[in-house]
Amino acid sequence: MLPEHEIIDGDTSGLARSVWTIAPRFCEMRNEVLADVGPNTARVRTLFSGISGGTESLVYSGKIPASEFQRMRAPFQAGDFPFPVKYGYASVGVVEAGPDDWTGACVFVLHPHQDRYVVPVTSLTRVEPACPPERAVLSANMETALNAVWDGAIAPGERVAIIGAGVIGSLLAAILSRIAGVDVTMLDTDPARAARADHFGANFVSVTTDFQASTIEDFDCVFQASGHPAGLATALSIAGTEARIIDVSWYGSASVTLPLGEAFHSRRLQIISSQVGSIAPARRSRFDHRRRMAVVQKLLLDDRLDALIGARVAFDDLPRKFGHLLSQRSGQCPLVIYP
Repeated sequence: MLPEHEIIDGDTSGLARSVWTIAPRFCEMRNEVLADVGPNTARVRTLFSGISGGTESLVYSGKIPASEFQRMRAPFQAGDFPFPVKYGYASVGVVEAGPDDWTGACVFVLHPHQDRYVVPVTSLTRVEPACPPERAVLSANMETALNAVWDGAIAPGERVAIIGAGVIGSLLAAILSRIAGVDVTMLDTDPARAARADHFGANFVSVTTDFQASTIEDFDCVFQASGHPAGLATALSIAGTEARIIDVSWYGSASVTLPLGEAFHSRRLQIISSQVGSIAPARRSRFDHRRRMAVVQKLLLDDRLDALIGARVAFDDLPRKFGHLLSQRSGQCPLVIYP
């Protein structure tokens, strides 16, 4: 590995810089040598990357459970959990070398925070020309939301609740608002997010300490997207008889205690885990990951989604500011800007 601050004269097309988490809540910039571009690979120059406030926060804090070290590997992760690790999966850039039909294309790649990288062309997804590249960093989050909607088997006319008005919750609302007759209510502990719900055509309920589930209608389907175990308990309290509860959150190594006594069984509630690594069962025979991501790119042609892009940070400053960005809890996706 090259020394971090080594200055190299001449052609630097074979060099790159990347951000590694090397200890709990501590990152550093590292230099690395890129592989040569072959007939089935492409070199991408990064424009923007996004930070996932959920999974990346767990990685940054060293809270990935040992049982999940292999399952939680990102496609182009380097290093191993817990540390040191190069992690991330929301990169947008321009192909600067590769096959002629890809050269110059704006692409999304499930790649960690790195200014340039070489990957197989099969890992590239073309960003729609009408989609701003900044918005395209939401591709992985939108893929999670789309898969969750499939897991929820939402039908026209249903009453749907979303626990958590963060990025994933808002993307769920954006998709659900397009389904005829679906009535969406977002619940969040931050009353300021009422404007977010209105922005995406949803009702809003503030979950305060004196919140009473009986004050709102029971729901046909509830999505738990808050990232907090308490959100799943709230989902149970507002679900109607035989309703589906879709848990999109992942809690890392944290334990979750649920009230599964009382009327849980008599109401015949379903708790369904949704994880983007596998296509929802009802769509698995017709969709692969590439087709699903193609749908995602169409869903990103929605100007409302620009409201989900949060604080901007220069790539050079990312190691120093990573923890601060994760602590903001803005319900937006921080945007890393590359030189």
